[in-house]
Amino acid sequence: MEIDGGPATAEQLAPALLGNYGHFTALQVRDRRTKGLDLHLRRLDAANRELYGEGLDGERVRGLVSHALGDDVRDAAVRVVVFGTDVPRVLVAVRPPTTPPAGPRRLLPVDYTRPLPHVKHVGGFGQRHHGNVAERAGFDDALLTTPDGVVVEGAIANIAFLDDGGIVWPRADWLHGITMQLLERALPSRREVVRLTDVPRYRGAFLTNSIGVVAVSRIGDTGLAVDDEAVARVRAAYDAVPADPFD
Repeated sequence: MEIDGGPATAEQLAPALLGNYGHFTALQVRDRRTKGLDLHLRRLDAANRELYGEGLDGERVRGLVSHALGDDVRDAAVRVVVFGTDVPRVLVAVRPPTTPPAGPRRLLPVDYTRPLPHVKHVGGFGQRHHGNVAERAGFDDALLTTPDGVVVEGAIANIAFLDDGGIVWPRADWLHGITMQLLERALPSRREVVRLTDVPRYRGAFLTNSIGVVAVSRIGDTGLAVDDEAVARVRAAYDAVPADPFD
């Protein structure tokens, strides 16, 4: 873990813990490359302008990630966090790489939407809380919805549905995830309002985030057929996206 290119200290981390203000992006690095690097850098810059009133230089971020990886780390899960209530600082955390879950996910619908949903901001208490509640109820994670039952997004992922026309992304106030954006470039899709009462009419569903693509087998009391062939096509399209180097 490094802050602005140097070792993270307790004094530097205290503002992050106590202030709980900032934004981040999460990515998977393989052979010192990541998919959608331009989108990650654009996300950080846009969020920095909104939260701090100034841009964040993409080349600087690339350099900080490369430095944190060092000379020996080729594969990793990396998180770039910009934090601070006054002057923003950039933290890069490097952890072992993460792979998608082995099986389909079961989601518990919850009435909760994130504040400032278009920003990937820190302080995801609500998401973590509802995710924990979902796990205690026998599900894998939460599905965020509006009070009138409009599907928004997963707790830490976008959700998409499958019908005879192809891929359907919910039309709602969500975070436009990087994997979602890459798939929109690669595969035909559309957006429409999806309500919980609509779920039974879809052929299937899947989640997308930096870890990849995983099928959904249940939403609340509604079981969903797992269209292995369709999900495999989506996963193959994502796998085919070229990865960009950090250095």
